[in-house]
Amino acid sequence: MKIAVLTGASSGLGQEFFKNLETLEDIDQIWIIARRADKLEQMARDAKIQTRAIPLDLSQKNCLDRFSDILEQEKPDIRILINNAGFGKLGYIYDMDYSEQAEMIAVNNTALTVLCVICLKYMHEKSFIINVASIAAFVPNPRMSVYCSTKAYVLSFTKCIRQELKPRKINAFAVCPGPMATEFLDVAGISGGKSKTFERLPYCNASKVAKKSLEYARKGRAVYTPKLFYKFYRVLCRILPHGFVMKFSKT
Repeated sequence: MKIAVLTGASSGLGQEFFKNLETLEDIDQIWIIARRADKLEQMARDAKIQTRAIPLDLSQKNCLDRFSDILEQEKPDIRILINNAGFGKLGYIYDMDYSEQAEMIAVNNTALTVLCVICLKYMHEKSFIINVASIAAFVPNPRMSVYCSTKAYVLSFTKCIRQELKPRKINAFAVCPGPMATEFLDVAGISGGKSKTFERLPYCNASKVAKKSLEYARKGRAVYTPKLFYKFYRVLCRILPHGFVMKFSKT
């Protein structure tokens, strides 16, 4: 049985990835992972394809161990791994709860890394990994210092493992979208006019981001940045000093 594993499945971009996975002819079952068991179970009931809900809090080591045990017992044929789980928080580092910052690193980086490591044991030629990064990976963003740092890690990590996996003909792909109209903004504390930068930026379409990410990852591409505006921003961040760009990237 050919499996797709999707984290952060219960809302936003995760739900859009799920809708696209349902249409793939070469996938027999989707495993969806998130903290909200009720939402996952409803998704599984309504799904057009066989779907397994696995409620896990990926910030907790025991949950990662539990998923590793499931893989060891069932030894699935994983064709697609989508590491979409993640969150951010807006605010100055000295004003924020350290536990939230630690949890952000645990979900955005530790869980993503662990899932890649344990799932790769069950992935073979022509399978692929999608890791959700962000335009925040290109240059540090004051007031989202931990979040943008975690996304820089995701981008760098994905590029590295992509090279390591080439002999196995497995692709690792990073998607770096700009803001999207999802729950992320509420969780991050950005909604309600709390960031003038986010109010001015063009928003990406989550459905298109999911569809194009799957398409490009399958084709073997390395990185996808939606919208010409953000492609240009990505180039600027490569050629201009980060100290200069940061004057305009403050969230």
